[in-house]
Amino acid sequence: MGELVANKTFKEKFKDWWSQMNDGKEKFGSKEWFYAYGLVILGTFLYTAGDLMFAYPYRLAPGGVGGLSNVLNVLFPWKVSFYYYLMNIPLFIMGLIILGPKFGVKTLLSVLVSFVAIWVVETYWGYKPLIHVGDYLSDASSWPKNTALQIDHDGRWFIPDYMLNSVIAGIAYGFGIGLIFKAGATSGGSDIISMVIHKYTHISLGVMVMIVDTTIACTSLLINSDIRIPIYSMILIFIEGKIIDVICDSSANKTMLIITDETEKMKELILQKLGRGATIMQGKGMYKGEEKSIIYTTVNKKQYLTVKYAMKKIDPKSFITIINGTETLGEGFDELPEKP
Repeated sequence: MGELVANKTFKEKFKDWWSQMNDGKEKFGSKEWFYAYGLVILGTFLYTAGDLMFAYPYRLAPGGVGGLSNVLNVLFPWKVSFYYYLMNIPLFIMGLIILGPKFGVKTLLSVLVSFVAIWVVETYWGYKPLIHVGDYLSDASSWPKNTALQIDHDGRWFIPDYMLNSVIAGIAYGFGIGLIFKAGATSGGSDIISMVIHKYTHISLGVMVMIVDTTIACTSLLINSDIRIPIYSMILIFIEGKIIDVICDSSANKTMLIITDETEKMKELILQKLGRGATIMQGKGMYKGEEKSIIYTTVNKKQYLTVKYAMKKIDPKSFITIINGTETLGEGFDELPEKP
């Protein structure tokens, strides 16, 4: 009898955990469901194509697990997908343990689809660059030293076009990851590292993402001493960020005014899961004269999507006003300026 009760308790805990993981609010099989999960799949394939067809052949390391996989593959020849698997799986598990099941089913789907996408591109396209100057070469003896690049696992050479490649790669990365963010998921990888460090240091999440991605970009110097490579990687990261802003929203931060009866659940979401602050004000409805709690908080773009998609489950009767922030000063955002 005790075993049955324990088993029932386990099922209840699993059900609660799955409910938290399944952070999407789209009804299974609905148009919204197909749209959201379609964005995740399409975005993941775009991101993968951008990495293997543009960034990897040029030895670029534009942040994330993908960029680090590119560097490791050159240092210790193996398939990029294997390095991606070996790093992303433990990172995702670490994120679940330390941060809780906030990533949701969509992020898990993004990680799994990326495994398939990388394998497909590796197998049927290889590591050839999509953009280069002229035809492939059988050797590079007629070209100045460090001018031509050799295709890994292929043997042929090509003359690189770094700037155009970096621009197109940044667009591919930006559209891919932007679609994933728009669906309410993340691509995993360095995002998880940034979130974990942010939890214990309270450094702005945006700053942490930049630090982690820039550090990974600089690791390209381990495989090529040409200082242009990390610079082109950073150009790619910059273009990627701008494209993501266009897809998700061009405003840097969001100020949210939330009228809800579920203040405790919102407190847990904002303070514990997002690591942000908030102010609760009391108001009175003009129509019925009922007392209402008004939550005032400012979040970044990713956190805004998390709150937006969580509200229907927390309080379907809630009312939210979103204000685009042009500048946000104070703890967790930009520092308050000193008088010049």
